[in-house]
Amino acid sequence: MTEPADQNAGAPAEDAGQPQLRRRRDLRRANGSVYDAWTGTMPEVTPNTPSQNDVGEPVTGRTSWAEAAAAADASRQSRSLAPVQPAMQPGSYPVLQLNGAVPASQTRQDARSASVAPSDTPVEGRSVRSRRPARAGAPAENALPDFISSPGLFVKEQRPRPVGGFRGAIYKLTGGAWNFGPGPKQRKEDELARRISRQLQGSYNTAVLSLKGGIGKTSTTVGVGLTLAEYRGDAPCAIDANPDSGDLVERALGEGIYQQSSPRTITDLLENIDSIDSLTALARYMHHAGRLHLIAGEQDPEVSDSLTAEEYLRIRKLISSYYAVALTDCGTGVTHNAMSGILQSADNLVIAAGYAVSGAKRARSTLHWLASHGYEDLARNAIVVITDKDEVSSRVDKDAIEGHLAGICRELIAVPHDRGVADGDLVTLDVLKPETRRAYKEIAAAIVDGYQ
Repeated sequence: MTEPADQNAGAPAEDAGQPQLRRRRDLRRANGSVYDAWTGTMPEVTPNTPSQNDVGEPVTGRTSWAEAAAAADASRQSRSLAPVQPAMQPGSYPVLQLNGAVPASQTRQDARSASVAPSDTPVEGRSVRSRRPARAGAPAENALPDFISSPGLFVKEQRPRPVGGFRGAIYKLTGGAWNFGPGPKQRKEDELARRISRQLQGSYNTAVLSLKGGIGKTSTTVGVGLTLAEYRGDAPCAIDANPDSGDLVERALGEGIYQQSSPRTITDLLENIDSIDSLTALARYMHHAGRLHLIAGEQDPEVSDSLTAEEYLRIRKLISSYYAVALTDCGTGVTHNAMSGILQSADNLVIAAGYAVSGAKRARSTLHWLASHGYEDLARNAIVVITDKDEVSSRVDKDAIEGHLAGICRELIAVPHDRGVADGDLVTLDVLKPETRRAYKEIAAAIVDGYQ
């Protein structure tokens, strides 16, 4: 009967429980080696005393990862600055000058007896291992860039992706392998988007006014407000301060949706303004067309003209606590009760005009009135918007009208004829022509440019 393994441990190889395996092990150990390749036993290694390094210099302990990284950078820099050695002659060894390495004149036996480790000896066919600098953390003469101070040096700049057109088609067909970048038109659009989305410090207000009704004032307010909401990170606010039963919210939401919702107006907001201390409380008196927040005007003719300058300033102060950009639809004229408060708190103006002699004259008269009543800066920095609402005939000289107004304002922008604007109903960006949407983007960019 075979004895258990633990009782047969001292038996000879031929009598043990596994004679063949033990015989092979004993044969491998016959040469005196202590390494057992079969079992994977590692030999006992006596560590070297870390009192000196390979070249006889004291070893400096690494106290932190940063010092070790700096030492590695210094070593890398020293290797890059080392002079190029001449070509070796057959049978000779290279002359090394790496921090005290063994010169080529020493023989192999001298190299083994020297303080340099045999693994570092420059033997033919073996790569030479560079030594770390003696002083840890010593800065190199020309420090190499790192990920913290120069992260952009380690990342290849990616060209913007083209959208639409020939460049976009090539990009799609090649799966992105051929990227010619955006074309001139796309670059202009991207620049407009960058100007609109510029981060602002504080709260700003733009007043949209005119001396003549029905020339695109409210549609401009809605179109520009929706454009600001599309490109800005913060939601804009639009206030209907039209004393003549303004329809700002109806143009942004649609008549049916506005009537179905709780039609809170600016009058309701004023009655409870002292109790509003948060954006959540303010939202009860707001309407939302996407990310555009609106305050509806008063629809009752008996009280629609009762908004005073002081009341508007109270609303403006409340809005400034929660919104960076506000648009105010002022209505027709510049002499109604709330107008002085609106102009007093406005940072810039949008003057609505039309392609007609009368409309151009009224817009020019508005700017002259502002300049002569203490609002010269607003008049000089005003943006005149000419809307082709009625699609004027070819007999009207549009260039002459634009030239009549261009010299007395900061910027003049024309909005082409568009049924989505001319019908006087719901204004949504999705149904507008690309030219109309671009005009609203130019107006929005000009407005944000005027915020200093």
